[in-house]
Amino acid sequence: MKTSSIIKILFLPIVLLFLFTSCEKKKQNIVQKIDNTAEIKMLQEKANDFFNSGKNDSSFFYFNKVKLLCEPKIEHFDEFVHSSVMMGNILQKNGDFYEAETMITKAIPYLEKTSQPKFTINTYSSLGYNYYRTYDYEKSLNCYRKALKNAVSTFRKSSEISNIAFIYVQQKKYKEAIDLLEPLTKRTIIDKVVPLNTHAERASKLYHLGLSYLRLGNHQKQALDCFNESLELTLKSGNDFELIPNYYALYLYYKKYDNPELKMMNAQKAYDCSKRSKSMAEQITTLGNLIEADDVQNTRKHWKAYIRLVDSTANSMKIAKNQFANIIYDSKKDKEENLELKNQKTEKELQLQIQKNRSTILYVIIGIVALVSLFLAYYLTAKSKKEKNEAVLKSEMHISDKLHNELTNDIHNILMFAQNHELDNIENKEKFLSSLNNVYAKTRNISRENSEIITDRRYIDNLKNMISQFKTSDVNILINGLNDINWVKIDKHKKIVIYRIVQEVFLNMKKHSDATLVGINFKITERKLIIKYTDNGKGISINEINKNGLTIIQNRISNINGETYFDSAPEQGLKISFKIPV
Repeated sequence: MKTSSIIKILFLPIVLLFLFTSCEKKKQNIVQKIDNTAEIKMLQEKANDFFNSGKNDSSFFYFNKVKLLCEPKIEHFDEFVHSSVMMGNILQKNGDFYEAETMITKAIPYLEKTSQPKFTINTYSSLGYNYYRTYDYEKSLNCYRKALKNAVSTFRKSSEISNIAFIYVQQKKYKEAIDLLEPLTKRTIIDKVVPLNTHAERASKLYHLGLSYLRLGNHQKQALDCFNESLELTLKSGNDFELIPNYYALYLYYKKYDNPELKMMNAQKAYDCSKRSKSMAEQITTLGNLIEADDVQNTRKHWKAYIRLVDSTANSMKIAKNQFANIIYDSKKDKEENLELKNQKTEKELQLQIQKNRSTILYVIIGIVALVSLFLAYYLTAKSKKEKNEAVLKSEMHISDKLHNELTNDIHNILMFAQNHELDNIENKEKFLSSLNNVYAKTRNISRENSEIITDRRYIDNLKNMISQFKTSDVNILINGLNDINWVKIDKHKKIVIYRIVQEVFLNMKKHSDATLVGINFKITERKLIIKYTDNGKGISINEINKNGLTIIQNRISNINGETYFDSAPEQGLKISFKIPV
């Protein structure tokens, strides 16, 4: 395995730790899901029951509770949209149309995530009515058209078409309203979901169609037929509030076609229905019509009742508005407190999740580091063993080569001498012993060359002794600076390499240079040990260095990031410099 690969493996845990630290610095919205479906369903049922019984304040309170539980609107899109629209409808009933618009439009971004088209239809239909009450008829038409686009059943489509026609009536586009309503009133369209709505919806369409005929003119009979059928259908429901517009329509009809008696009768019936339904707003409207329709004798009585109603209604509306404003304020305050609690809870959950993530990632990193450490231990042990074996093999081959090159011929000559000469002869015996002594000396030298190198405080003495062995009567060796070096601070491996290259230089000198004077100098400059060797031997061509044993020296120096410089020429001696970082 290459060193770069080992570095990458070691770098992996550091990268993981860095990523973990970076992730810790980023806050994430970690929200633990809580299943509150049952609570939402229970609260929504309460809100619907209060709404159907006319208790709008209680209904608004519970719809608000549902809405808060649905936020952040995960998995409860239906309930969130329904609650928003119903709260908007309650605000409309209390005359707060601008607040209602804000409430209903909050549901629009989530319509695509609801489970049924009815939520989309109800949202746009309620918003269309809201724009009608604020006299923004174009926006109202746009909303009703969107509701129509999403409607599936025939009944719901006809209902939205009727709403569009109603806006046309407000815009005095009576012909366009008639074109839409006439086809719808040719037959009864049944509401299969809530059958009771069938007659009420048809009565509403006939009412709008009758108004369009009345306002357009030249449709006297068609208008009266529509009003009468609408009244007949509404009477079946027994709802006084729904009867008010029917009698009001007949009041308008007889007012236009100049029948004072029937005009006054229908104005009176409308007023009576408004009193029974306890709708003060409708009472004021219908009483105003009755003042206009009745004779002069009753006008004064009606005016007194009208003034009392206006004053009472103003006070009631003020009280109701204040009460409802308190409900809205409480709901907003409740929402803020709810969000604050959610934020605190989310913060705690975030800290717990971060702690959990930290523990998990640390365990992963520890595991990876452990695995990498085991792998590196195994790898380095195997590599060391392999290198040791290779070094032993290389040393054995080197010793074998030396023994073969330096001793084979000598031993062969000794054996031949012993065979061909009488060893009893003193001269022959002395030559034989001298030859044996030379073989012994060469063997001892080879042994010393490959013996273990001592690197402790005795290193300098061993190095001197090794160099001195090459000094003879014909070779003079000068050593400078050896004692000036603090060898204790130099790496053990580098001291072994230095020992071997000095030994190799002197062996090369002994074999090839025929030098009589050799100098070797040691010094440290700029954190580098510089060794300079010179001799006055026969030298060597630079081009022949690679063929010479000096290549061993170059290789040894390179292995410890050192540098080697040669300066030599035939008959001009040899100069070698070594620079070794220490």
